Amino acid sequence: MRYDEVRELLVRQWTYTGGPNEAKGSELYHDDAVLEFPQSGERFVGRANIDGWRQQYPARLDFEPRELRGAGDLWVAETGLRYDGGELLSVIKILQFRGDKVERETLYFAEPFAAPSGAGRGPTTASRSAAATSRPTSAPEAEPGGPASPGPRLGMVGAWPTRMCSPWSSPAARGSGWRR
Repeated sequence: MRYDEVRELLVRQWTYTGGPNEAKGSELYHDDAVLEFPQSGERFVGRANIDGWRQQYPARLDFEPRELRGAGDLWVAETGLRYDGGELLSVIKILQFRGDKVERETLYFAEPFAAPSGAGRGPTTASRSAAATSRPTSAPEAEPGGPASPGPRLGMVGAWPTRMCSPWSSPAARGSGWRR
């Protein structure tokens, strides 16, 4: 899978997940896909079970995409997530593809926490801001037969509006976002 293909699938999933059309949000999964949450021990096998679980989920979900990186069949997405407009959580989504659909997805969640007193943020603060002002037109492709690599580092350009991927955001707003 290429960066733009994975990004498009995630934006579509995050647009429809959380209420408006769970079946459309689950289109990215193979029929035998596995969705797992190691922190809670939940594991869903099969697209029908994933879709059924999501249709019964009691909260509205608002996603704030941050970074996407990977290559080939393995991708990692980082996003912010709010349940019913509550506090922003950080989510790591590990996606394993078979062809153009997800065969395994693993999700990890973290609540925000304060850094220890006196802890620095390192010298990357200024460089990350500068890097966020430009965006390559496409992600570099991995060389066939080359050494394994984590793939391109990807992420946001500017800030996506809150609820960027909710069904109420405009299609024009969905065109910006991921940091590379």
